[in-house]
Amino acid sequence: MPEMTIGRIKPGYILEEDLQTGLGNVLFKKGKMLTEHDLEIMHSFLIQKAKIEDMKTAASKQDDDRKNVDNQEGVLEKTPFQEEYEAMFFLIQNTLNNIHALPIPLIVIRQQFKKLIDYIKEYNILTFVPPKDQLENYLVHSSITIGLTSYQLAKWHGFPEKDWIPIGIAGLFHDIGNVKIDPALLQKKAKLTEEENAEVRKHTIEGYNLLKAVPGINEGVKLTALQHHEREDGSGYPLKLDASKIHPYAKVVAVADIYHAMSSNRFYKKASSPYLVLEQLLNDSFGKLDPAIVQTFIQKVTQFHNGTLVRLSNGAIGEIVFTDRSSLTLPWVKVNGEVINLIQESHLHIEEVIKKG
Repeated sequence: MPEMTIGRIKPGYILEEDLQTGLGNVLFKKGKMLTEHDLEIMHSFLIQKAKIEDMKTAASKQDDDRKNVDNQEGVLEKTPFQEEYEAMFFLIQNTLNNIHALPIPLIVIRQQFKKLIDYIKEYNILTFVPPKDQLENYLVHSSITIGLTSYQLAKWHGFPEKDWIPIGIAGLFHDIGNVKIDPALLQKKAKLTEEENAEVRKHTIEGYNLLKAVPGINEGVKLTALQHHEREDGSGYPLKLDASKIHPYAKVVAVADIYHAMSSNRFYKKASSPYLVLEQLLNDSFGKLDPAIVQTFIQKVTQFHNGTLVRLSNGAIGEIVFTDRSSLTLPWVKVNGEVINLIQESHLHIEEVIKKG
């Protein structure tokens, strides 16, 4: 079928070939069935035309695909959360890839983020693992997970409801300045030199500069890009601000950022145990991070029911049977009939949450 103008394309139409942005990056893959939201994204990227499959051919192909899926054992359909996460992923990926040529599609991003958080009950901070290629696409995945975690933390901590979405968007955009940094530095496996580290730290200022001209963006979102590495005692960067001068949004995103940065695989290090990261956050709450926000975060993410399965650092698998609220990261774990109190067994820690009770 010849190219169709975007005004004639309707939801349900299927792409006959990859759809590319003006810079040659793939926006949607060949064979994708377009949704109303996809058409909005195409508008935001100023795409005028696309090649669409013949409707009869497409319908026949869909029937064959359904039969193939039905004949495969163990094939699971994506949950609504996974579908919206995937849509969010491609939207953020293409926004970052085209940041130098096209305006940030803020309205479309906000709409997609709202769709994603409609299913936030499916998102468990301690157990969620992004889809494949999370290392190669670390910036995209971390933007989304930190956006989700920041939204959840804002809600948990009692921020007014009007702030929940903006704080989530602040998490989504907090590291946007990294698109201005040499990728070789961000992916370097060895320790950065002093000069390289100074260059990477510029992402805070670059991020603020990218966002300050975006119409309709919340001031707290802009300041979060600038301030998410500032620390309560004035030891952070780029301006060495103390607690009184750090925007509340940035304080929330800082906690989410540290958690995900430490508990995710990076080019230069392997992921740390979520529970060890929580211990580090607790230590950092004395002078570095807002202690009340950290406490809320730890309380909420460790609110597991008895029966939650975990893997200990010695490889043993057991279930949580009791949590002392004064030691939230060190519960009692039952392994093969023996109860291990992690407060007393300091050589052990929870390596992984396997199944939430």
